[in-house]
Amino acid sequence: MTGKRSTQLKKPKRLWLKITLITLGVMFVLAGSAAIYAYSIYDNAKVTVNEQMHQKVTEIDPKVTKQKVSEQEPLNILLLGVDKRANDTGRSDALMVLSLDPKNDKMQLVSIPRDTRTTMVGKGFEDKINHAYAFGGTDMSISTVESLLDIELDYYVEMNMEGLADMVDAVGGITVNNDLDWHDGGYHFKKGEITLNGPQTMKYVRMRYQDPDGDFGRTERQRQVIQAVIDKGANIASVNKLDDMIDVLGNNMSTNMDFADMRNLLLNYNSVRHNAVSYMMQGSGTTIDGTYYYIVPDEEVAKVHEMIVGVGS
Repeated sequence: MTGKRSTQLKKPKRLWLKITLITLGVMFVLAGSAAIYAYSIYDNAKVTVNEQMHQKVTEIDPKVTKQKVSEQEPLNILLLGVDKRANDTGRSDALMVLSLDPKNDKMQLVSIPRDTRTTMVGKGFEDKINHAYAFGGTDMSISTVESLLDIELDYYVEMNMEGLADMVDAVGGITVNNDLDWHDGGYHFKKGEITLNGPQTMKYVRMRYQDPDGDFGRTERQRQVIQAVIDKGANIASVNKLDDMIDVLGNNMSTNMDFADMRNLLLNYNSVRHNAVSYMMQGSGTTIDGTYYYIVPDEEVAKVHEMIVGVGS
């Protein structure tokens, strides 16, 4: 690893990585705790994954992926944070590539800015990468990310941001440390430590126009909320609340992993968490025909490609 790269890699704040981990964690901490919570919790998790969350995609060959997992080869997982509301196809507000290398105990998370200008695979024109989801759903998001970075994706995990409200309510509310003072939709978000319910949380993570840091500030609040949910959920001992959390994931998350895939990842790829780094693709903002885009130069794209394919080397 070069000196330049090492200065830009850092311990991940893990917004969508943590969504993945809380998903796997809820499923398999419960599975491992069968002696305490009995078969009903384990069975609920298994049924929820296989019958509600499991969604196949055409762009990923499950046979190839299962072979990789069986041989414990490096894997690339696309994490999609989708803001999908009623009567709306949604857009992927967060795109990350999570690379797992069990043989070298490494995990790497690469964030792709949502306004990154690139070619929409299947459409033939350039647009913001987060629009790929609106144009062609998960499959187009997968193919567009694969094309941009010249990589092969093995799994995807998609989480609807609307599910955050339900998850917050399922854990009984959360507490965060708010850096700003503002009003939104009848709510007053005071500066300092505040307690949020589900609807308040959605206002909290979506605000950006009153934040001098714009999208960057909003992203930080999203990270705060995910961390708070994880902290609260980890301390829940109520079987009813754990069932509620599983139900929320079932209603708001989709993935091409089935229950067996998740179990194999947990068992065979668990050690990668001990050496985790993250990186945000670098570029600059510009306006084209009145629309803001984030332009990532070819050199940066090539660098990120090498970072990802080099995880297993």
